[in-house]
Amino acid sequence: VKAADAGLLAPRLIGPRRQLERLAAQEGIELSRFALVEAENEAHAAILGVELCRRGECEILMKGSLHTDSFLHPVVSERTGLRTDRRLSHVFVLNLPSYPRILFLTDAAINIYPTLLDKKDIVQNAIDLAHLLEIPEPRVALLSAVETVTPKITSTIDAAALCKMAERGQLSGGIVDGPLAFDNAVDAEAAAVKGIRSEVAGRADILVVPDLESGNMLAKQLEYLAGAEAAGIVLGARVPIVLTSRADRPRSRLASAAIAVRMAHGRRRGERAAVPA
Repeated sequence: VKAADAGLLAPRLIGPRRQLERLAAQEGIELSRFALVEAENEAHAAILGVELCRRGECEILMKGSLHTDSFLHPVVSERTGLRTDRRLSHVFVLNLPSYPRILFLTDAAINIYPTLLDKKDIVQNAIDLAHLLEIPEPRVALLSAVETVTPKITSTIDAAALCKMAERGQLSGGIVDGPLAFDNAVDAEAAAVKGIRSEVAGRADILVVPDLESGNMLAKQLEYLAGAEAAGIVLGARVPIVLTSRADRPRSRLASAAIAVRMAHGRRRGERAAVPA
């Protein structure tokens, strides 16, 4: 509703009508100005939302107050979902008072233990999103616990391979480096102390985490302890997908919707985007 009031989008509210009406009455919202789509339950609501996007009647899918598993199940369906040849991945877009630029963090919500090829798509999705948000050549830091390649830590091997992929054109549009530890990815002095010479170290735009566990913890630490304002978006599907936590504040949901709208506009114009045509 706030996104509609801001002129960002024209929402269709999908769910059990009585429940929607009861919630609207509690919040003092006039529902008559919105299109309502009756659904039996949250699983049915997710299915209907995916169907509307597949038919081209909606350009963005946004998670409401339902479980993420129920929301994503119809999205990833091989036959009737919204998948493309690009791996789905999630990006947090973070505005931190202590960091001089917008920071992208991926993937902290969908891919639990991504393979090397999964990470290739995760990186490319994030780069494409940065382009849409007018960052022409984002600096990508592939995070690990250390900044040297060691066979004992798989994420360092993956980082080295991804750097070679970028060098050979298998990843494009950004400057990719890693492995980098978090401190030398975001702090130039920490990188200098360790003698790291890199175009990315100390000024990363995109942080690529080894797995969902580390990414989810890092994102929540930045939000709850470092005062980050966060937006969340799923990339690699036929349409932008807004995936927020039920605990997220309205401002975070609004920011996520704004990014999804920017992506939808880019798709209309045929821009190279994280939402393949």
